[in-house]
Amino acid sequence: MKTSIIIAILAMVLADSCNRSASSADELYGTTWELEYISGPRIAFEGLFPEKKPQITFDQETQKVSGTDSCNGYSADYVIEENAISFGEPGPTTMMFCGGSERQFLQMMQKIDGFSFEDGKLNLLLGKIPMMRFKKVQP
Repeated sequence: MKTSIIIAILAMVLADSCNRSASSADELYGTTWELEYISGPRIAFEGLFPEKKPQITFDQETQKVSGTDSCNGYSADYVIEENAISFGEPGPTTMMFCGGSERQFLQMMQKIDGFSFEDGKLNLLLGKIPMMRFKKVQP
């Protein structure tokens, strides 16, 4: 009986540590992430971003993200606490108008409150729901 209790406790501790390492912020850095899914718009993803997909790069030193919203460049501050993340107001951005889908991407970033990793992909979450999914871009 004592052995099964110890095994159960060890299994819970191991599962918890695996979940934490799978969501480690360290995976954010050293790569550029390209959007492959966004929740909400009624237009198909390929219709929103037919030419160029939004990208995001996390800078651990400056605590800023930068990238493109598919049309314009942007940068913003971010804060991470465990698996929670929040983004500051994006700016400065270039000012080209490319159809409006770029605004949907930046507006969604403002709603994000968490992140996770699954199968090597980055999910940006609202609550526990993935709102945006990114894949690593090959250099």
